[in-house]
This record gives sequence, structure tokens and C-alpha cells, in this order.
Amino acid sequence: MIPETQMTFGFGIRPALGRADFLVSECNRDAAVWVDRWPDWPPPARGLVIAGPPESGKSHLGAVWRARSGAADISASSLSVSAVPVALGETSDALIDGLDVRASDEALFHLYNMVAERRGSILILTRVPPARLAIELPDLASRLATLPVVTIGVPDEALLAGVLSKHFADRQVTVHEDVLAYLVPRMERSFEGARRLAVRLDALALAEGKPVTRRLARRALDDEGTDSVSED
Repeated sequence: MIPETQMTFGFGIRPALGRADFLVSECNRDAAVWVDRWPDWPPPARGLVIAGPPESGKSHLGAVWRARSGAADISASSLSVSAVPVALGETSDALIDGLDVRASDEALFHLYNMVAERRGSILILTRVPPARLAIELPDLASRLATLPVVTIGVPDEALLAGVLSKHFADRQVTVHEDVLAYLVPRMERSFEGARRLAVRLDALALAEGKPVTRRLARRALDDEGTDSVSED
């Protein structure tokens, strides 16, 4: 007999990236405050570096800032010197994502100087602060050293609950408070862990045609290899 399972479809997820959708806690408060302060960032560079682990909200804050500033959205890993003018376009501000996987120090240095010449601002998103990167071009290293760096740290349980709720909401999955209360103390305490757990629970619920319950939550935790205790 064929088991009754629900067919799943790979529809894209469109996360809510407005400022009101960004969840603030102690670990990310400084980053949110700095983004909210723009354009009143201190000279001479008028720039900021946000460093944090995967899924920690760096891109969300970048989207908030870009919506306010009209900045060009630039991937550091694919940037070349010749492509800088086109990448920046007519704007004076630049959002640079992936400094830690950059391809060209010269291209980033050229971009930095163009933004400075236009009296614009630069926001850099990276997993690793610039001081810990092996930047070979001294002029680029010295420019980046002038930028303030804010770091997003380890989330507390309240923020993890909020992040989980947002992942479920983005996927249009209803999860009750008791399930969240069960998951948070037992899950990996990281932003990436929250994303993986939400994806796994969504997939389980879709495949079985069932709502997200504590029993399903326990299965997802077991699949993740997270130690769990009895749900009773």
C-alpha cells in the first residue's frame, strides 16, 4: 500500500526585509542603531562594517539601508576594476556583500575611492572583520581600518524564538507558541541552526500533510542530531 504523502513544490521563499521585520536583541542592537543613524555616519569615510555569522541578519540590515540610501548592491566576489563604474552607476553609495570572499583588492580599493569622491557612504557585510582578513593591498587595508565595525553575536533564546517565528512566517507556516517554547531550549543556538530547523520542519509538515506539532518538532531535532528530552 502506498503511504499517503503530500507532494511538495520548490516555490521560492520571499523573506520580509523591511525595517519593522528586523528583530532586535542585545546581540545585534549596535548594528541596527548604526543603520538607523545613516546618513549621520562620522567622517571621513562615512562607512560601516557589519560582521556576523551566516543568517544573522546582515543582508536584512543591508536591504534596509539600501532601500533608504538607494545604494548600489555589489557582490565583492565578482567585482573587477573595470566593472566598478558600471557597478556603482549614478549613485554615490555602495552596499558590498561578501568582503571575506572578495576577488580583487584593487577593485575594492577603486570602488572605495569612487564612493569617497562622490561623498557617498559604504556599507560592508562580512562574516569576518577586515582586520582578520589577509588583505594584500596596504592602501585598501588602511582605508578599511578607518571604518567602524559592529559585530552581531550569538543570539539569546528570545531572539532565537523570534527568528524561528520569522522563518516560519516567511514560509507561510503556522507554528504555535508551545512548539516554539519546545524548540528553542533544545535547538542549536545559532542563526543558521534556526534557518535549517525551519526548513526541515516545513518539509516534514508538507510531506506528511500535517501541522507543525511538538511531535514533529522532536523529529526535526532528531534529524538535526540535536539532543532532545522527552516531550512529556
